[in-house]
Amino acid sequence: MDNPLRGLAQIGIVLLGAAIAAVIGYGLFVEIPESTAELLGIVLALLVVGVGVKLAGNAVESLFPGYNVAEVAVEGPITRDGGGGPLPTQPGSTPADDIVEQIERADADDNVEALMVRLNTPGGEVVPSDDIRLAAEEFDGPTLAYAQDTCASGGYWIASGCDELWARDMSIVGSIGVIGSRVNASELADKIGISYERLAAGEYKDAGIPLKELEEDEREYLQSLIDDLYGNFVERVAAGRELEEKTIRDTEARIYLGEDAIELGLVDQLGTGEDVQDALVERIESDAVDVREFEPERGLQAKLRGGAASIAYSFGAGIASVLGNDGEIDIRFR
Repeated sequence: MDNPLRGLAQIGIVLLGAAIAAVIGYGLFVEIPESTAELLGIVLALLVVGVGVKLAGNAVESLFPGYNVAEVAVEGPITRDGGGGPLPTQPGSTPADDIVEQIERADADDNVEALMVRLNTPGGEVVPSDDIRLAAEEFDGPTLAYAQDTCASGGYWIASGCDELWARDMSIVGSIGVIGSRVNASELADKIGISYERLAAGEYKDAGIPLKELEEDEREYLQSLIDDLYGNFVERVAAGRELEEKTIRDTEARIYLGEDAIELGLVDQLGTGEDVQDALVERIESDAVDVREFEPERGLQAKLRGGAASIAYSFGAGIASVLGNDGEIDIRFR
């Protein structure tokens, strides 16, 4: 259906829905109840009209979708569920499972011809980052990643699964590396009279416990894990970006501004989000693109949990950053 006829059809459906809702509302709340106050009846009728318009609008969107490009946003630290432990963490982190669900939903949508992945993240957990990268890689159509403010570490890992990476000239890009950390609280424990008694099966089971000094063989073991993850990171980024592994390693996990990253081949093009959309017009061979942002399908309970976490963050974030995750080694793309 061409654009003028589609526009008329959309307006007609909305007006029809509003008219039907108005008639039903007037009949239910004004005419039929003899004892109901007229003002209350009018208010209720207007509410029904509003609901009718909303339902008609949803019907229009379903029958006449105007979008042909899906956009998903990866913002904040990347974690599995957006949390990270029993204590509240910084709000605004990216739940990887939500992002994967959005990409898969966009891929299954017949109206979507291309995918934009907007990246504004310093990185995060290893496997959740890889899950998002795989989802982008498996999308059936052109995929353009766009580095907004920061596309570092795990964010760059995700970008390597897309066909192209765009950035602003002042965007921060890179940090292709892996970091592992542990808290060493052994001296503090000695001062306050706390001792560590080992009860474990397996030589390296307690290698990350903060109440004891790290033995040299334990340090080598943990460093080998970091090295293996880094090697995997370099290999996949090099393959996705069609670069030599030596080029990736030579960055030494440094960050670059977009204008420098493009010279190294870490970025394909510089431009704004609008420039990315203009490029997609050519990629999908269309007269224009209409972008729809796909958001996670969250229920009421999830929304309430998110609000509670945001309120509690100022109290708990500092404590969580010190305690870590029960003494385990924290390994992330950073």
